[in-house]
Amino acid sequence: MRLREPGSLRGRRRPGAGQRGSNVGREEGRMISSMPLRVAGSLVAWLSLYAWFCHRYKRRSYEWSCRLVTLTHGLLATCLSAYIGFIDGPWPLTHPGSPNTTLQVHVLCLSLGYFLFDLGWCVYFQTEGALMLAHHTVSILGITVSLALGESATEVNAVIFGSEITNPLLQARWFLREMGCYHSFTGDVVDFVFVLLFTGVRIGVGAWMLYCELASPKPQWFIKMGGVIMYVVSWIFMVSICRFARRKTMKKYHTWRSRRSEELHSKANGHLKCH
Repeated sequence: MRLREPGSLRGRRRPGAGQRGSNVGREEGRMISSMPLRVAGSLVAWLSLYAWFCHRYKRRSYEWSCRLVTLTHGLLATCLSAYIGFIDGPWPLTHPGSPNTTLQVHVLCLSLGYFLFDLGWCVYFQTEGALMLAHHTVSILGITVSLALGESATEVNAVIFGSEITNPLLQARWFLREMGCYHSFTGDVVDFVFVLLFTGVRIGVGAWMLYCELASPKPQWFIKMGGVIMYVVSWIFMVSICRFARRKTMKKYHTWRSRRSEELHSKANGHLKCH
């Protein structure tokens, strides 16, 4: 019995290999073609939620309802992006520029619809400054490019996690102020945790993430540029937060000193009266 030479098998494909490749190509094509519909569905869902909040809280302002939508997205995006980054994978610090997974695409479409809604709302009501509008614009462009390329959703998802993890605290601070409960122990705790998370996650972990992104040869140069811009925006926010923290700390200190001096003065007066 004559054996085939090893080289005679090199040019042959395994049975069904071409069919499997074509099926994968079709699935990728379907996923890309369905992305605009997913984003549109996400946008409609956020608009519907906003309309429901406006109907539910008729006596409140439109910003109240918009902040509730922002809070909902912040909680949802934080949980989903944390699951993707820490459990489902891949790990963003070691695999930047990786192909997008199905779950990553779902989350990016969900967040893209929200950012489109919030950017439109902010422009229409003119409630935010140029920095926040720039942040939303860069977020929209980054998510769109990642979905179009079919890669780098790993690091974009990590950026969403870092951006949204402090968002619920920011909204809680606004709601406490609206309800007249901000100047309390709860307000101090919210501010402290917000500053701590922002400094640790967006500045500390963000620097590590940016280094891994720039050092890796896989991500496209414009993806890297988007990461640099987002980190610069985070630092601009950080400067404002530091100024706020300094003002609040000094105000607390002066309040404590005035109370302390009043207590000492009252004790001294009581001692003199006894004599």
